[in-house]
Amino acid sequence: MHKWIMFIVFAAASVLGVYLLTTQLPEKPVDEAASLPPGVTLLKVEASADFVFDKEEYKVKKGDKVKLKLVNKSGVHGLAIPDLGIDLQGDKMEQEVVFDKPGKYEMHCAVACGTGHLDMKSVLIVE
Repeated sequence: MHKWIMFIVFAAASVLGVYLLTTQLPEKPVDEAASLPPGVTLLKVEASADFVFDKEEYKVKKGDKVKLKLVNKSGVHGLAIPDLGIDLQGDKMEQEVVFDKPGKYEMHCAVACGTGHLDMKSVLIVE
């Protein structure tokens, strides 16, 4: 009698496990750079609720045509590079840019996102 109960519990757990594995898996990551036109590179900046960008500095080469994309991992953020006239926020979260002036440019959050907003900064270096 106990063997049958254990068998039924084991079978139910197995079916549940197979169901969860096949329906609850996260989507496979997509290589966004592969879908870009030739000669365009992707610069992806990720912002989080910890009031930080994913890197302290980003580098591009002078003359590169770049698709600049902001991804909010958590929270609502924007990205501004005032010296280059870039402002990503709201519905506009990506922009194609040709970086033709070498230098070091401050990037900051363009949306008042909370108490750490003023410290949410990074640097873009055009080599």
